[in-house]
This record gives sequence, structure tokens and C-alpha cells, in this order.
Amino acid sequence: MKKAEVVLIPIPAMGHIVALVEVAKLLVQRDDRLSTTVFVMHPTLDPSTTKYAETLAVSTLPDRMRVINLPNLESISSATKGRHWLTCLIEGQKSHVKEYVSNIRTQYELNPDSRRLAGFIFDTFATGMKDVPNEFGVPWYVFSASGAAFIGSMLHLTALHDEQGVDLTELKNSEDELEIPCLANPIPAKLVPSLVFEKDSLTTFLEHARILTEARGILINTFLEFESYAINSLSDGKTPPVYPVGPIVKHVGDGGDLRSDESNNYRDIMEWLDDQPPLSVMFLCFGSWGSFKEKQVKEIAIALEHSGYRFLWSLRKPSQNGKKQSTSDYEDFQGRLIEDMTENMS
Repeated sequence: MKKAEVVLIPIPAMGHIVALVEVAKLLVQRDDRLSTTVFVMHPTLDPSTTKYAETLAVSTLPDRMRVINLPNLESISSATKGRHWLTCLIEGQKSHVKEYVSNIRTQYELNPDSRRLAGFIFDTFATGMKDVPNEFGVPWYVFSASGAAFIGSMLHLTALHDEQGVDLTELKNSEDELEIPCLANPIPAKLVPSLVFEKDSLTTFLEHARILTEARGILINTFLEFESYAINSLSDGKTPPVYPVGPIVKHVGDGGDLRSDESNNYRDIMEWLDDQPPLSVMFLCFGSWGSFKEKQVKEIAIALEHSGYRFLWSLRKPSQNGKKQSTSDYEDFQGRLIEDMTENMS
């Protein structure tokens, strides 16, 4: 029975690392022939992500799976003039990934019974690494932690730009409605994430979207019952095959254990959820980069109050100086901001 290895590379953000680590676990659990290696790039976007990645490397993982922390490229921030920091980070880490892959190839040539390099799975925004599998002649896939509607929107907005000559930056804060094939209803352009409309990030967004069409396939953290409309829209023959592999769920204690303070928060949350009626709680989470200005937070809170539903909200502090990587959790949910929100909701 031939042994094979799959290399997985997330971007250095918590939700993306956790999701691809869980995909790696699923692969080794499904097929005894497979081994997986997850590379974590540094610097990560916040200290908690760094701690999680370091813990993973020394935690008990399934057999035939390992996590490797790549060297910390602290100088990357000074090398990003005119280029997106993530692009520079990926370029800086290519040589380290290539060295590891070369070792796998050499071992296989010396001993055909050892594991053979079978392919790569890249995060949606780590596809700048595609030169490595292309050089070694192995297939590569893309994994999206953000759902099928996000992938469909990326592809459609890129088509508007490339094929119809639409200047996407002119749609920022626009009330114009966009008809996106993966969405059942039109949406105002102002609801599209702002990175699509900002010149400094638009170029990077378009580059990654174009690369999607080169992949052997796209794995998405979703499932048919949840996003049937979006998934079906991606089955038009113009997109690489789409594989819904979700929901991807990390179980506490299953590698990369929580810190004591995080465990306490987790326990409090689970106890509260256990006390709620079945199917009664709405969960809001906008990712490790997802923060809002105070005015927006209040608007969301008021809408939740008016909805009448119980809710659990993963709320993060607004980023400092506009840097998305500086977002962090609130330490005190009874602080001034929450008190103000409560007053406005009454």
C-alpha cells in the first residue's frame, strides 16, 4: 500500500489555522495511507494565534500528522512597501517550504516504501505558494474557511473587473445593487467587504481570485444543506470542482488546548448554552480580523434586540490604528461599551 503525504498551508490567522488543522486530521482519519503536515507562517496576526500554533507543535496529534512552525520573519513589516504584507510573507517562506518538500522527494527516491508527496492544500489567500507544487509536479487544491458564497462572490467580482471593465473602487459605499450568481437575492454594493473597494487591497484580492481557477479543486468549509444555492451555482463548469467538507469543528482538548482563562470562558459559555431551549440561540462570529466601530456594534446590538432571539456574539475590539492584525478579545464584557449598548437597546 503506497504511502502519501499532503501539505497544508493556512494564512497566519486563528480561524484559518484551526480550520486547516482540522482538515488535516480528517484526512489522516479517513485514509491510513495518508500523512499530513501543516505549515504555520510567522509572524501571526495576534499573540493568541502564536501561542496556539506553538502549542500545536508539541501537543498530541493523530498519528501521521504534524504541525511545523516556519521561521519568524519579523522583518516582513519593513519589506512591504508597495506590496501587501501577506504577499511578502508568503514569498519569504517559500524557500523553507521548498526545502521540506525536497526532503520528502529525496527520501521517496531513496526508499519507494516511504511516503510520496501527493499534493498541497492552500488557504484561499496562501495560493502565492502555488509555485512550489508546480515545480514538483504535484496537484494543489484551495481550502476556503469562509463558505461557498464568499468564493462565488470573489469569482464574480473579479469577472466584473476583468471581463466587463468595472472599476470596483467606485462601488464603495454605493447603494447600487449587485446581482451575484451565488446569492439568491441582489445586495447593495456597500455590504461587500471593504477590501474589495480599496485600491491597496484590491490588487491582492483580484490576484487570489484569479488563481482559484488554476486549482485542481476547491474545498469549502460548508455543507449542502446550509449553502445549497451557492454550491450549485459553482457547479457551472467554469469553476474547479467544489467539495463541501464542513462543518469543520474543533473540539476542546483535541490538540492546541486552551489557556486556563480561555477554558473558563469556554465553560461559562457552554453552561449558558446548555440552559437555553433547543434551536433558540443565534451565533455571531466575524473571524479573527472581524471588528467594528462602536457605532456599528451598537447598530448590530439593537438589531439583535429587535429580533427577539437569544444570541451568542464573539465580539472583538476595534483594530488599533486601522491595523487588522491588532484586533483582540474584550476582557470585560460588562465594560463601558457594553453598558452603552444596553442603554441604547432598552
